[in-house]
Amino acid sequence: MIWITRSPNLLTRKASRQSAKFSVLTQFRYLEYLSHVCPTAKETLQPLTYHTSVLYTGAKECMILTYKVKHNKDYSSELVKALKVAEFTLKQCTFSSKDVKHLGLKSMIANQILRKYGRNKKMKRVSSVNLIIPNQGIKVDKKARNIRIPCLKLSFYYQFPNNFRKINQIEVNNQYIFVSVTVLEPIPIDNDNKWIGVDLNTTGHCAVVGVPSNGKVYKLGKKALHIRKKYMQIRRMFQIQGINLQLKQVKRRESSIIKDLDHKISRKIIEIAKENNAGIVLEDLKNIRKTAKINKSFKYLLNSWSFYQLKNFIDYKAKLHGIPIAYIDPRNTSKTCSRCGRIGSRMAKQFKCLCGHVDHADVNASFNIAQRKQASVNLVQTEMYQREALILPNGSAGNETATIEPSLL
Repeated sequence: MIWITRSPNLLTRKASRQSAKFSVLTQFRYLEYLSHVCPTAKETLQPLTYHTSVLYTGAKECMILTYKVKHNKDYSSELVKALKVAEFTLKQCTFSSKDVKHLGLKSMIANQILRKYGRNKKMKRVSSVNLIIPNQGIKVDKKARNIRIPCLKLSFYYQFPNNFRKINQIEVNNQYIFVSVTVLEPIPIDNDNKWIGVDLNTTGHCAVVGVPSNGKVYKLGKKALHIRKKYMQIRRMFQIQGINLQLKQVKRRESSIIKDLDHKISRKIIEIAKENNAGIVLEDLKNIRKTAKINKSFKYLLNSWSFYQLKNFIDYKAKLHGIPIAYIDPRNTSKTCSRCGRIGSRMAKQFKCLCGHVDHADVNASFNIAQRKQASVNLVQTEMYQREALILPNGSAGNETATIEPSLL
């Protein structure tokens, strides 16, 4: 939320929970109005444009990304020492590098391991530990694209984008270097209130995408259900035989396959949004496993549903590409008719309405998800037009005053 007083130098910014109700388009128009009615504050407004757009979409100013780089050095002795430090701090609950000085690990790395494992009260044992180097122990040359870690006598070139603000920390194991960097979120695109709806499902397709602007439908991730059922039977066989080692391997294999599939689905959804210059709308499925009324046969499918992982993939990839993302209440999205708005009847994957509309239930839900967001944005914009808080369609700004009262916000 931005308040402007009579003095442009007193421009302040205040975030509130209600700010997430406004669309990115609304905020950009509102900033345009502020700079129009108060020309002396224009220079002060421009630096805040990016921060405000991020603030109003409920997102943070920065993102933390981790890149993986392969190295060809042997750090087995340092990794053994790091494991001993982690085991020591779990037993002794110590946070001082002086207590583990006798183990011979560099104090900079030992301090990070002590902090990571000493504060985790739930952890009882540890099997492997990475070498953790903080920001203070890292030297970066962006021009040469080189990163140097003096305490490990390690220097390597990186190929990932050079637009990061800083390196937070680096973790090293015997094969890879994990570089954690902070990057600025790009300014969200002006989607002109165009949205695509994404309906996430446990059965059938993982995600059904509806594009109201052109009527197209995309069904993604059909083989996920087959993968879950296949590995459920394999795990059941190993459980009966009592083969725990192979059981763990099968679990890891299934999770890696589903993760790869979720990455592919999320990339496709981002491509669809970019092609249509639209934002993405998802259902808010928080606590769905606790609130859903299901029978026993459906319980396994619900508990093995990776909707949270898929949602996170869509979320961070949308932020990287500057695509607005929003969440709506999932209530009756598959029972409401996307044409007339009345409650219809749903049998399995088939939807029927009294108006004569017949459709696939998930397709109908995807259009409802997008249309609900469009309707809510239109309502907010109409209200702000009435309050003269936005630029009117003909370019006029209503009553031109140099001061905007907080009540208008």
